[in-house]
Amino acid sequence: MASLAGPTTPFPRPFNPRAHTRSKPRPDPQPSNDPTNDNNTLTVTERRFDVAKLKERETRERKEETNRKIASQKAISIILRREATKAVIEKKKGTKKLLPRTVLEALHERIAALRWESALKVFELLREQLWYRPNYGIYIKLIVMLGKCKQPEKAHTLFQAMIDENCVVDREAYTALMSAYSRSGLFDKAFSILEQMKKIPNIQPDVFTYSILIKSCLQVYDFSKVQALLTDMEIQGIKPNTITYNTLIDAYGKAKKFTEMESVLVQMLRQRECQPDVWTMNSTLRAFGGSGQIEMMEKCYEKFQRAGIEPSIKTFNILLDAYGKTGSYEKMSAVMAYMQRYHFSWTLITYNIIIDAFGRAGDLKQMEFLFRLMQSERIKPDRVTLCSLVRAYGQAGKAEKIAAVLRFVDNSDVMLDIVFFNCLVDAYGMMGCFAEMKGVIDMMKRRGFKPDKITYRTMIKAYTISGMSSHAKELQNQLASL
Repeated sequence: MASLAGPTTPFPRPFNPRAHTRSKPRPDPQPSNDPTNDNNTLTVTERRFDVAKLKERETRERKEETNRKIASQKAISIILRREATKAVIEKKKGTKKLLPRTVLEALHERIAALRWESALKVFELLREQLWYRPNYGIYIKLIVMLGKCKQPEKAHTLFQAMIDENCVVDREAYTALMSAYSRSGLFDKAFSILEQMKKIPNIQPDVFTYSILIKSCLQVYDFSKVQALLTDMEIQGIKPNTITYNTLIDAYGKAKKFTEMESVLVQMLRQRECQPDVWTMNSTLRAFGGSGQIEMMEKCYEKFQRAGIEPSIKTFNILLDAYGKTGSYEKMSAVMAYMQRYHFSWTLITYNIIIDAFGRAGDLKQMEFLFRLMQSERIKPDRVTLCSLVRAYGQAGKAEKIAAVLRFVDNSDVMLDIVFFNCLVDAYGMMGCFAEMKGVIDMMKRRGFKPDKITYRTMIKAYTISGMSSHAKELQNQLASL
């Protein structure tokens, strides 16, 4: 490398506007013999004075702009911090000189995080600003967010506000509102909006509209409504697309309706404009693998590959999960080796699946190695990872290892839930550690959780197996009062 000729610094120097300004030729400060330049010295002095004033003004303007931005950000923070009371919000409501960028960034941040209450407060601030103009895109994003947060009535209020502010109300707006109602299970209202769309020129529902409504019906396993929607699509002359078919395949697979799932797949293959993709493959493999039909899953995998569909990391996670739950550890190892050979990076889900599989198999050494490996790869364990560890240690009777998991929890910011605590109760119950099992209830209360029916039933089971009938009866009385 040292023998290669070239500059010491291979990269060009960064562009410096000031340096380039200096490189320009300056007027000669020396007086000239030309009689027309008798005042040359004075002119140069004046120019220097003007430049100094210009720089001073630019510096002052930059400082004022920075101060305005900081003040605007502070105002947003004060008004919308989580612990702010309604009185504080009302007190700051008259602030009408916030910077557009600051308010819009605050709004989009809250929409992305599905913090609907805070987002609506920011939106109210936005509408109070002197520079505010109704924006169609912001309304649509807010309505979609409210739908995801199961706030259909507030979504309808915004939809009406769009109309009042003379925003364009098109098919997308109606579809967003319909989705808000269907996500909350208010299908009568959702179907009413669908019928309303059919009667309005240029707002006719399309395949996207129907696909969203079909997905909501499938989430509650209302297959009769799904069939009605598919029939309606046919009457309207709307053909299902790949997303529609994938949604149907996934839902039928989760419901163990394999005949219907295969029928939809055949229909999809008959459509020239609808070709199966990796989502189709993953839904099919998940359906057969999740029900323990390993041979059928493998046949489908081969057929999809012959059709030219390349697997994704989700595909391998599905295969690993199916093999792990059926105890096919050799095949599981083969998938892991394939992923390593072709440089598929493991995700949190991959690690959770494999850690759980080794834990169920009782291979604690390999499980712990993988737990350390995921941390070295900077993949943060979640409550699913910790549940797998606790379950495995409980089956192996390693109470001290569970204590180590709890120390890890205390020193991390892992978001826990009721499932984790129920897993702890079950593990301690299996080992007969009843003092620790009872202590989990206190731990739950300190962290703001309340024992649910699964918690009490798990404890009752543990006491009953150990012949502690009085304790079991006491908990049964508490369970009856829930």
